[in-house]
Amino acid sequence: MPNLDKFDLAILKCLQEDARATNVEIAEKVNLSPSPCLRRIRNLEKSGVIRGYRADIDRKEVGLGLTIFVELKVAHHTRENSEAQQAALLAIPEIVSCFLISGTADFLAEVVVEDLAAYERLLTETLLTLPNVSDIRSNFAIRTMKTGGVLKLPEGA
Repeated sequence: MPNLDKFDLAILKCLQEDARATNVEIAEKVNLSPSPCLRRIRNLEKSGVIRGYRADIDRKEVGLGLTIFVELKVAHHTRENSEAQQAALLAIPEIVSCFLISGTADFLAEVVVEDLAAYERLLTETLLTLPNVSDIRSNFAIRTMKTGGVLKLPEGA
């Protein structure tokens, strides 16, 4: 993990608020000149702290009105089975986030689709055919209150 100082954290905060801000705007907000600011941003990108930039799209506005949290339990716990399951889950475009968890399930996947019929197709044609899945539980979101929230970063060094 890179050693982040107060300038790096301030830059990250600015980019979370507006990833389209110019380098000059960010430099001004964090009290750096543009060259060192840009150098820091490039270092944050190179080190993997900044993984990328993307638009925050309203799901409903593009016809994706249903969010489901899917718990998957895997039979036969081995490293190979876990790796195969992870690879299979990562390959499904409807899964927008996925976690290896502890508890009654092994994986928790956030699925975003158009409607219930689309989820039924995904469930029957894809999820139920995944390797070593012994149980699937679906929890449907009734209302979305917050997605893609910004990270509360630690205070600067």
